Amino acid sequence: MLGILHRIVNMTGKYKTRIRASYITAFLKGIMMKVPLVLCFFAINYFMEGSMNKEKCYILGGAALVSVILETIFEHISNVLQSATGYMVFADMRERLGDHLRKLPMGYFTEGNIGKISTVLSTDMVFIEENCMGVLSELVSFIISQSLMIVMMFFMNLWLGLLSLITVCIFIIIGNVLLKVSLKHSVLKQEASESLTEEVLDFTEGIGIIKSYNMLGEKSKKLTNEFENSCKTNIGFEIAYSPYSRGLYLTYGIGTVAVLALSAYLYNAGTISNVYLIGMSLFLFDLYNSIKGYYGQMARLTVTEASIDRIEEVFAAKELDDSGKKVLGQQESAYDAEIEYDDVSFGYTEKEVLKNISFKIGKGDMTALVGPSGGGKSTVASLLARFWDIKKGSIKVKGQDIREVALGSLMDEISMVFQRVYLFQDTIYNNIAISRPDASREEVIEAAKKARCYDFIMNLPEGFDTVIGEGGASLSGGEQQRISIARCILKDSPIVILDEATASVDADNERAIQEAISELCKNKTLLVIAHRLKTIKDADQILVISNGEIIERGNHNSLIEAKGTYAHMVSLQAS
Repeated sequence: MLGILHRIVNMTGKYKTRIRASYITAFLKGIMMKVPLVLCFFAINYFMEGSMNKEKCYILGGAALVSVILETIFEHISNVLQSATGYMVFADMRERLGDHLRKLPMGYFTEGNIGKISTVLSTDMVFIEENCMGVLSELVSFIISQSLMIVMMFFMNLWLGLLSLITVCIFIIIGNVLLKVSLKHSVLKQEASESLTEEVLDFTEGIGIIKSYNMLGEKSKKLTNEFENSCKTNIGFEIAYSPYSRGLYLTYGIGTVAVLALSAYLYNAGTISNVYLIGMSLFLFDLYNSIKGYYGQMARLTVTEASIDRIEEVFAAKELDDSGKKVLGQQESAYDAEIEYDDVSFGYTEKEVLKNISFKIGKGDMTALVGPSGGGKSTVASLLARFWDIKKGSIKVKGQDIREVALGSLMDEISMVFQRVYLFQDTIYNNIAISRPDASREEVIEAAKKARCYDFIMNLPEGFDTVIGEGGASLSGGEQQRISIARCILKDSPIVILDEATASVDADNERAIQEAISELCKNKTLLVIAHRLKTIKDADQILVISNGEIIERGNHNSLIEAKGTYAHMVSLQAS
């Protein structure tokens, strides 16, 4: 239990001192909680002796009032020090997580980790923030209060003190078994929560496909199974937890009765006075309350440990190395090509998906990547933007190995337009301006005009200030694509990666998008993933990629004359 508390405190980082300071107020609160009982004992003693008077009544009453006021003050200070700190800790942690996720390779987000990230943000952090940060000093207070009660029992009588201590030891033994059981089931509970979150996300994201293929029954059954599994796991947690929890309550009841019986026996034997017997009756029902409250928080803290494990697991994911200090564009020395791939090999796992890829792209030139699906075209393009790091070889931009260049500087040089566009639930203006936040409104509007989206934007209810649905749901595919191109035009980077944006749009949108792309690509170095081969006839260089290797290279005419894979692809599309 103390180990879990230690982990929580360590997680608070720079706020650790505030949490530890709350222990002092918890200690003082723990003392103040027992002061009224002690004062009652003295009052009874004075009455039994016949020495009670008005002055002592005022003193005892005033002391009781002061103790209650001080207890309230110490509790308030504890809450300020720990509960408020908890919100600050997790506000900082969410920002750190966002920064961490930004630096992870894209592969991390395609390995089934989306559910884990969602659960960490929406469940684990919220649970610790709302349920655990506020009880840290309370647990310390429980420990102190219980220790004081045992000391008081020894003060009254050695045998009463020993019996109380033995009962507390039984509490601890049962509590430790309960802790182990709770830890085991808490991990299962959190894993079920993650699996359920992932399935819910998968179901909601794919609802259109599910409905169109009338698979609601099948997919709903899978989702229902996850709900049932989550339910069984949570009930299993309670079933495993309950016997030991009842054991604690039984120990509490038996221990209380045992102390009462021993007190009566000692009184009859003349070992303790009637004053001590009455005092014992005062202490009796508060004797084990602290340790009962302490272990009552156990289920909460074991879930907390499982949550901390998952949070740490996400933070432990290896980031892309961003130790490069070089900045592109500051001191451009002579270099052979704007972009150069030199013997590049890469694999998402141990298996290579790219093998010995080498080519150069001159400044202002266009290189097209073609080939069968799954051949590695998109991977080649993604490596240029360092979505992943290569296993072997090097990729250079303006003569600099991109691993030696600061990521921020590299991304300033590159704009990307992919088939799958993502727009944020925000205004159209902000969705365009995100590529260059310091741009003026006139520059944003000019970019929209060049991207051929100004007219349809102005027809919307609020124009550029129209809020679009998440993912751009309220716009057509072609309109979303033109807004993404407007982003890139506004950014005005010298290198453009283009996953042919017209591959899946209608003829009207295709013409508008093609015009927008022509504006985007003026005087730019282009790396194009081509689907419609007629759009790359004028490319300076065409690379045919199959099974992770370049099997043909040249311009359109030379590759047609070679009568190889490219010529066959052109013939198929023409027919």
